[in-house]
Amino acid sequence: MFDFSTLLVGGISLVVVVFGLVEMVKSLGLRGNWLTVVSLLIGLALGMAYQIAKAGIPVDFAGWFSVTIFGIALGLVASGFYKWSDARFPKSS
Repeated sequence: MFDFSTLLVGGISLVVVVFGLVEMVKSLGLRGNWLTVVSLLIGLALGMAYQIAKAGIPVDFAGWFSVTIFGIALGLVASGFYKWSDARFPKSS
């Protein structure tokens, strides 16, 4: 299982950076399924970059598989959080 509390880049949690970037995209007007896709892609890109920066470029399938799964997990955390929070905390006007 992934321990997302150890995702620190320069002392800043990578999960918080992903949430911040997704909020920025939301402020630009992106909504719905496109926001979900973009949040997944942001998490995927940053998660894969983090793993490669930490351990180097993978040289075999197992390494790339691990890096990709880590990125997908980070992307799903971001996109899932927004789906979860939208369902539980309705927008107020």
